[in-house]
Amino acid sequence: MKHFSCFLLALILCGGALHAQDQSFKKLREESAKGIKTAEKDTTGRLWFKGGSFGLTFNQGSLSNWAAGGDKLSLSLLGTFNVFANYKKGRHSWDNNLDLAYGYVNTTSLGNRKSDDRFDLTSKYGYDIGRNWYLSGLFNLRTQLTDGYIYPTDSTREFTSTFFAPAYIVLSPGIDWMPNKDFSLFMSPFTGRWIVVRDQFLADKGAYGVDTGKHVKSEFGAYVTANYNKEFAKNMTYKSKLELFSNYKHNPGNIDVFWTNVIALKVNKLISANISWDMIYDDDVRVFENKETGVMGPRLQIKQTLGVGLTAKF
Repeated sequence: MKHFSCFLLALILCGGALHAQDQSFKKLREESAKGIKTAEKDTTGRLWFKGGSFGLTFNQGSLSNWAAGGDKLSLSLLGTFNVFANYKKGRHSWDNNLDLAYGYVNTTSLGNRKSDDRFDLTSKYGYDIGRNWYLSGLFNLRTQLTDGYIYPTDSTREFTSTFFAPAYIVLSPGIDWMPNKDFSLFMSPFTGRWIVVRDQFLADKGAYGVDTGKHVKSEFGAYVTANYNKEFAKNMTYKSKLELFSNYKHNPGNIDVFWTNVIALKVNKLISANISWDMIYDDDVRVFENKETGVMGPRLQIKQTLGVGLTAKF
């Protein structure tokens, strides 16, 4: 009886210890679960994802009795606007993006000049065929908003462009590779491109490769575009878009290049800094004169801007 009482007491003590241990493990699991955020499925049924951003940069400078010299007054204003609307359902996707930019500069010696002007609309449909590959169709329209000039001297200017003069329209079926959310590579060996010169004065000069007096030039060739958008550091984003086109009909080895790059540095919710540079080579744009030979021809076009201003996202 004595041994049975000891055995019964031992069972009670062990049971109490096991219960306490079980409660400790349960509490430990609960505490651990607090630090783990489980992935939640999107149950909202959203098919469209929309958003955009607006930026405004203003610079002003003035000089008075400044021995080093310079303009008495300089003003510059740059506005950027981007909006997107993307659709996704099953294997089907439809991405739409619009980029607008316009810059204006005023100086005492040079007067008013345009510093930036961009209208870039892209719409792309994709059907997922697996392993990050998509059968796609792409539409792109690129032009500008207002008149453009080149300045051979400080006191003279030549009219070279305006809205839809030129305009580049691309319609391209192809295949799209998107290994992650940051990068996409679209390729098409069968692409139609149209160069539109709406202005009669420029059309009569045969500007941008159109036949003299004509307003539209059609081209057929290979088209490749790569897009990259990556936040590579805290509050620092790099965005790049490269387009290559080879015209099968005329000088296919002279590849047209359009490359846009933007680095955005976010200071806080409203203030940011932007560095952008664009590079263009178009064999049909022959408005640049070789100073040594006097012959007009194409050149690598480079544009760079730097600004700090207000940014709003929606």
